Amino acid sequence: MSSNQPDIKGFQRAVANALHQHWKLYLAEGVLLLVLGFIAIVIPPLATLAVTILLGWLFLVSGVMGLITTFWMRNAPGFWWSLISAALGVLVGGMLLAQPASGAFSLTLVLIAFFVIEGIVSIMFALDHKRELSGRWGWMLMSGVVDLGLSVMIFAGLPSTAAWAIGLLVGINMMFGGLALISMALHARNAAPE
Repeated sequence: MSSNQPDIKGFQRAVANALHQHWKLYLAEGVLLLVLGFIAIVIPPLATLAVTILLGWLFLVSGVMGLITTFWMRNAPGFWWSLISAALGVLVGGMLLAQPASGAFSLTLVLIAFFVIEGIVSIMFALDHKRELSGRWGWMLMSGVVDLGLSVMIFAGLPSTAAWAIGLLVGINMMFGGLALISMALHARNAAPE
């Protein structure tokens, strides 16, 4: 048992040193998330439209790239499946770009799934930080709980919430995530490396 203690202490020291060394990156990411989240909360319909258009472009570009690579490697196994997948990307991307307002409802369902997954991941992240004694893990835990609460709230308000919910909820998520990262960065800055 005592032979494992130095390994655990050494690992905890390495984690604390890494957090202390990179605290500015955590702080910069936290501030950026805070600012973007504030903008999304102030103008939620615009943020909803922006997210829909961004996703439309991502689907379209990935679909076009998929078509190019599929036809380039047309003798490879799974040609038809790759072709269907790429065509689906082009179709979905085109639909989101052609009618972003009507795509908001479908994206709202995807957003609900995202907040559920993000909430669980944030809670697990916080619990890992608690185990490593890196401090201020409670803020990340709260961020995960808020994500889960947001998923319930948006689902309960469907379909009327689809027009503004994506922008508002992404903004709230970004603000809490930003606050959590800022808090952890400031704690890591003040923690003395060993």
